[in-house]
Amino acid sequence: MCEHEHNHEHHHNKKSTLARIAAAIIIFITAMLLNPAEPIRFIIFFAAYLIAGADIVLKAIRNIFRGEVFDENFLMSLATAGAFGIREYPEAAMVMILYQLGEYLQHKAVEKSRASISSLMDIRPDYANIEKDGKIIKVSPEKIKKGDVILVQTGEKIPLDGIIIDGQAALDTSALTGESVPKEVRYGDDAISGCININGILRIKVEKEFGESTVSKILELVEHAGNKKSKSENFITRFAKIYTPIVVIGAVFLALVPPLITGASFAIWIERALTFLVISCPCALVISVPLGFFAGIGGASKAGILIKGSCYLEALSKPYAIAFDKTGTLTKGTFEVIKINAQPGVTEEEVLANAAICETYSGHPIGLSIKKARAKKIDNECLLKINEISGKGIKAEYHNNTILTGSGKLMEEFSINFIPVNEPGTVVYVAKDGKYLGSITIADEVKPDTVSAISELKKLGLKTIMLTGDNNTSAYTINEQLGLDKVYSELLPADKVEKIEELLSEKRGKKTVIFAGDGINDAPVLTRADVGIAMGALGSDAAIEAADVVIMDDNPLKIPTVIKGAMKTMAIVKQNIIFAIGIKVIFLILGAIGLMTMWGAVFADVGVTLIAVLNSLRALKTSNGQK
Repeated sequence: MCEHEHNHEHHHNKKSTLARIAAAIIIFITAMLLNPAEPIRFIIFFAAYLIAGADIVLKAIRNIFRGEVFDENFLMSLATAGAFGIREYPEAAMVMILYQLGEYLQHKAVEKSRASISSLMDIRPDYANIEKDGKIIKVSPEKIKKGDVILVQTGEKIPLDGIIIDGQAALDTSALTGESVPKEVRYGDDAISGCININGILRIKVEKEFGESTVSKILELVEHAGNKKSKSENFITRFAKIYTPIVVIGAVFLALVPPLITGASFAIWIERALTFLVISCPCALVISVPLGFFAGIGGASKAGILIKGSCYLEALSKPYAIAFDKTGTLTKGTFEVIKINAQPGVTEEEVLANAAICETYSGHPIGLSIKKARAKKIDNECLLKINEISGKGIKAEYHNNTILTGSGKLMEEFSINFIPVNEPGTVVYVAKDGKYLGSITIADEVKPDTVSAISELKKLGLKTIMLTGDNNTSAYTINEQLGLDKVYSELLPADKVEKIEELLSEKRGKKTVIFAGDGINDAPVLTRADVGIAMGALGSDAAIEAADVVIMDDNPLKIPTVIKGAMKTMAIVKQNIIFAIGIKVIFLILGAIGLMTMWGAVFADVGVTLIAVLNSLRALKTSNGQK
């Protein structure tokens, strides 16, 4: 309700501003046509001035009492008041009318940029359906608890994360992923909040309460996307605070010193000083630069890429190298057991069964593939204890047995006399009560767009690296298809951080190191890189929390898309800075020597700002990055 009232009030204010500008223009034209004598001439032009710019003058006065003296409101009020003082009534009124018109058009431009980000707000669910006594009741999503069953009908948004326990449907995930192709879901699949049910009826068992759901986390991320300012934005803020008092002092100097030295008329130099003040407004800089970043973030959001702040957009624009996790980032992460190597006297079923016991509670793709291959249910009551050994594997206590499942490093840690297997794929070794049982080979495959994504990144001049915990054979087999510059295999999470540290030490100047991972177990390295990109983050809490950039689907082509978008945004921001400062300097010099009228000053202020704003909006257009 509050949001609706705010939008209604904002819409009303826009209409009011436009009505005031129209009324001021009508009065101005009437005064110019009638050309009445004094004091009627002053009264009519002053009325047009107040209708158009009373709010600007009031803002200037309020800001003075707050200690914020030198802003554009103060400059406009001072310059136009001075113009009235030297009887340049039409110029004073028209300056304020055009300034307000410029401000109105700027706000429209900002709204267009904001709309591309706030469109993500449409994912906010209005209600959740529960069944009670054979009737469907709508309740607030905040009231639904974990374990409750909700009903999602055709055309409705999924309000909370959960598991589908009945029904099948096609889901529109475009608000989250930017992907236009519907996603088919059925019994046992994950249901992600924010998606829209295109057809069918789904019953969903809720896994997360609203505050912890995907939609809630994304909304929070979007709301705070503008909080982390880039160095360019901070520079503009500092520049405006120093620049504005300097030009005010310069205008005072221009009004007083030349007449005192040369004996020329004070009126001429005061008019030049006032023109100088109108030209000096730094609107083009203080509006267009943040808008450029805002538009860049908005353009990315339309492609299903969330950037947590303009500082990360700026960092993405000057990349030195990008490192990738392999599983789920470069590859599909949908593993299948393709081979079981059992020791003499041990059956393949025994190797698989013991591995499945260790993976009982695993949500990792490797663990899921082992459980899928085993198929039979495990007696959880006999499972006494499970310990995950970071980056190496799992130790389980089952009945009175100790079972180990994991990498060769896990076997070495527990002094198991195992036989290393060197073949394509991920190899999982299995031991029971100190005896080596055998190994399981699990295969993954490269995503369809990974090769194109790597090719695009290389064209941009990036160094490409793979950081994976998989064995050498698996890593190098995958890289034969990809052609990455370097491959590091059999890495623990700490080893990945170490490799990122090495890349950070190699880079020069302001270049940045990017890491892209699936967000499940890459939080340390995502955090350590200059920019952490979480891939396939639909429903991944770890990704949304740890990364600086969140790609809502798992398409690797979105990585070059966001980097190219960042480069384009920074080019636009630099164009605006050079253009705005360059034009200002030229016009200030012309104004100081009397070759610039108040009308020219209006173009310098409003015109330059509008050109810079329109240029900033080009950052909204971001290629989707998908074939």
